[in-house]
Amino acid sequence: MNFICIIPARFASTRLPGKPLADIVGKPLIQRVYEQAAKAGKVSSVVVAVDNPRVYDTVVTFGGHAVMTREDHANGTDRLAEAVGHYPDADVIVNVQGDEPLITPEVIDALCQTFEEDDSLMMATVATPLKEDEYDDPSAVKVVMNKRNEAMYFSRSLIPYPRHPFHDAVRPYKHIGIYAYRRDFLLQYASMEPTPAEEVESLEQLRVLENGYKIKVITTEQEFIGIDTPEDLEHIREYFAKESQS
Repeated sequence: MNFICIIPARFASTRLPGKPLADIVGKPLIQRVYEQAAKAGKVSSVVVAVDNPRVYDTVVTFGGHAVMTREDHANGTDRLAEAVGHYPDADVIVNVQGDEPLITPEVIDALCQTFEEDDSLMMATVATPLKEDEYDDPSAVKVVMNKRNEAMYFSRSLIPYPRHPFHDAVRPYKHIGIYAYRRDFLLQYASMEPTPAEEVESLEQLRVLENGYKIKVITTEQEFIGIDTPEDLEHIREYFAKESQS
């Protein structure tokens, strides 16, 4: 089975313009993400789907692979669907968000393994335990799974609602922005019309659930720092600064 990793990188981020090129202790953010993804043992190639020549040139300069995509894509899934056209031999596409510099190769490989183990699987993603200070943070997307570890719902609100205190058997989980899709399902997903809950929550993955499809969720104890705000950027810079000194 041929797994490839595609990293969508949009230059015109609303809150952090030029985010893929943001400096993280001597390296641009997109390079940090790329280098982590490239360590995964199960992917045959890693490519950045870019919409700006500056990002394309940056990726090529550090030795990475990039493909230029249209600037007017409404979302990352559409950009991914365009980029995968360059890779007709890909069976499964792993979508690593371009603002997840702490993504680990182990998580990428674990996602790939779920497809090796289940021929019927169409889409999978990742969740990690939600910290208490993230309960009311709408940028920390929550997910609830059923007993088969399939997503029941994603929300920016706290789910499940703690009418009784959380305990080990019922833990709130945070969704991590990494997905894997079978090629045909990715193209089908990209062609679906936006759905009501998706538009209300501004969470594209709800389109899959609202159309009656399943999303497998694997869990990890790893902590991730997605970069959505200037504060997140400073946090990740502090993290890498400490790592470089250790």
